Amino acid sequence: MAITLYRLEGCPHCEAVVDRLDDLDIDFDSIWVEALHSKRDEVKRVSGQRDVPVLVDDERGITMSESDRIVEHLDRSYAAA
Repeated sequence: MAITLYRLEGCPHCEAVVDRLDDLDIDFDSIWVEALHSKRDEVKRVSGQRDVPVLVDDERGITMSESDRIVEHLDRSYAAA
């Protein structure tokens, strides 16, 4: 499983996603981004925008932003039924 989370230190939305990933015992890579939006070129390249969090789920071919949507995706895709 290859999940990458683009995140910003101290971002509560990012931490909500990290908490859910931890709750579901999902391994993931973190990529820490710059605090300045104008410096977030890698996030823009990956997702088309500069906001975080951004989750890249290679196994499912999904790249998404917005913490609520990401948590919903994780629950739908990885939570035990």
